[in-house]
Amino acid sequence: MKRKCIGLIGNPNSGKSSLFNLLTGLRQHVSNFPGVTVDKKIGVTVLDDGTKMDVIDLPGTYSLFPNSSDEKMVVDLLTDPGNNDYPDLIICVVDLTQLERHLLLATQMADLKIPMILCLNMADLMEVDGKMPDLSDLKHLIDVPQIIISSKTGLGLSDLKATIVQFSNEQGDVFNHKNSIYKLKDSEATVAREVGKITGIDNDYFNKIIAHHHQWLTHIEKDTKSEISKVNDSHGFDDITYQVKETLERYNQFTPIVKRIISQSDITKKSFTERIDAIITHRIAGPLIFFLIMLLVFQAIYAWAEYPMTWIEEGFAYLGNMTRVALPSGWVSNLIVDGIIAGLAGILVFIPQITILFFIIAILEEIGYMSRAVFMFDGIMQHFGLNGRSIVSLVSSSACAIPAIMATRTITNWKERLITMMVSPLISCSARIPVYTVLVGFVIAPGKVWGIFNTQGLVFMGLYLLGIIAALVSAYVFKLILKTNEQSYLMIELPQYKPPIWKNVALTLKEKVGTFIVEAGKIILIISIILWFMASYGPSDQMKQAEADAIELAQAQSMDAETTNNLIAAKKIEASYAGKLGKIIEPAIEPLGFDWKIGIALITSFAAREVFVGTMATIYSVGSTDDEATIREKMAAEKDPVTLKPRYDMATSLSLLIFYVFAMQCMSTLAVTRRETKGWKWPAVQFFYMGALAYIGSLLVYQLLG
Repeated sequence: MKRKCIGLIGNPNSGKSSLFNLLTGLRQHVSNFPGVTVDKKIGVTVLDDGTKMDVIDLPGTYSLFPNSSDEKMVVDLLTDPGNNDYPDLIICVVDLTQLERHLLLATQMADLKIPMILCLNMADLMEVDGKMPDLSDLKHLIDVPQIIISSKTGLGLSDLKATIVQFSNEQGDVFNHKNSIYKLKDSEATVAREVGKITGIDNDYFNKIIAHHHQWLTHIEKDTKSEISKVNDSHGFDDITYQVKETLERYNQFTPIVKRIISQSDITKKSFTERIDAIITHRIAGPLIFFLIMLLVFQAIYAWAEYPMTWIEEGFAYLGNMTRVALPSGWVSNLIVDGIIAGLAGILVFIPQITILFFIIAILEEIGYMSRAVFMFDGIMQHFGLNGRSIVSLVSSSACAIPAIMATRTITNWKERLITMMVSPLISCSARIPVYTVLVGFVIAPGKVWGIFNTQGLVFMGLYLLGIIAALVSAYVFKLILKTNEQSYLMIELPQYKPPIWKNVALTLKEKVGTFIVEAGKIILIISIILWFMASYGPSDQMKQAEADAIELAQAQSMDAETTNNLIAAKKIEASYAGKLGKIIEPAIEPLGFDWKIGIALITSFAAREVFVGTMATIYSVGSTDDEATIREKMAAEKDPVTLKPRYDMATSLSLLIFYVFAMQCMSTLAVTRRETKGWKWPAVQFFYMGALAYIGSLLVYQLLG
């Protein structure tokens, strides 16, 4: 039997997702709504009587008149009673400190007549001398159960769960708002009745919403849409005019109530927020503060993660050595040590850095800073063909380009949304961190600037800044190429500053880092096994000849046993299937300073950038006699066979860094771009223009420095 479903709905920044975390705890996961790429967070709440109910955290929406694909999905779901995710009960979350804005959606939800509980959140910010303002007038406006809560402190959670138990046991009329808050005009009512005959739904306001938005509602058949269009046309139903009238009439009803409530409340905290915003969003100080915050992020990634990374790296080296000692020599031992352990070590060692990155971004979102960044950069972004909301995608790209591209759904202008999708992957993501960390050490030695700033951290930030500059320049070029008549605007709520809810931060870290480990781990494991096989085997006659040549050379130069074994391994890898693959592309990448080993890593890392380090770990582990040496130590010891200079000198390392700053080496990102643009045209443009930037940039760097 299907469990009953609760839908959490509310404006962005209403505390809806915090309430979701309180209700579900660790019993939650993220997936997509069927047929679309919009995320749905779904979890299970266990009520006091032991009943379990599914909880869906719907994307934030300002009203049932949607302006983005996220909002459209919410309306699509709420007007489709046959959908498997259709909620049996709605919990509408409103922020008491932003009550006037949030009541627009709440009153619309009441008129839909879906069973509903109204959650009045942020109670901890509204108390005066320990008492809440009188909210009884709201009960006259929306006659459904109303629970005062604080998603930060947990206040009211037990009352909310008790009310949900009441619904699950009784399903009484108490959860249905009796009277319509908005009275339909005669022409609206006529259209609603006729649409009701077509859809079979007996709810006038419900049918009015369908009449407004029928063209893109996925659950309505094409023929039905055509019938609704004829009804609208026959009655001259002008949806935009009626949307404006309805919105104004709703505000006329609840604004006097809000003013009475606010007059009783403590608004000093709002004034405090405004005083902070005078600095944070200042046209000069604001961007400077943002830059300093980003500098802190990159310093933290290097400085704070150093010790745990060393422990993980040494732990895997020790594990590989112990495994080889414990297992009999042979292909099984080689596969486990040189393939699986070496490959996983090459990616899991960077978990501390990725955790720090996600941790700081989660805190910035929790305290309300990211909304300020959107507001602050809107004017700047417009010059480059972007939108203030683009900054969310660009900052999110520093974690991963996939959710960043999906976050563009909040951008209503098609041109600005497309440009944001096209340039977001240029912002260095967490998958590049492993590559940067390994190679930056070959470019510049560890040290301090002014005794404060880590020199490698500054180079790290320089790579990020290079990606940002490339993104803005590319956006400007796209702005000149793409044409549209759409007008751009920004509608965003600036929530009050508040301390982070640490449970939310912890759950975000669990979700993001866990996804990174699982998704990257699967790819690394598969590629490491395939690569180990390709690096260990090749045409038998050529492998034998490579071994014979190595032994002959070792004897001629009187090499010791360890050096001889390493030479044999190097010659056999070169003759292996992996070596042949690298040799095929070597002529094309040689002008960049890359050899066939780097070529193998470039090919495998098209699956995901972080695979580069796992690939190098596998290549340098196969045949190596030093299991306790780390991948960075093995790469540092690599010599150019012709010049006998370090393979990873400054020119080669910097060239490789530039390549990874620009290159589109992530199949998942291309797949998401395809789904969001509904075709292969723009992913192809994205792949080739970023590839051209990577090749030309890398070529120039190596030729100038080499």
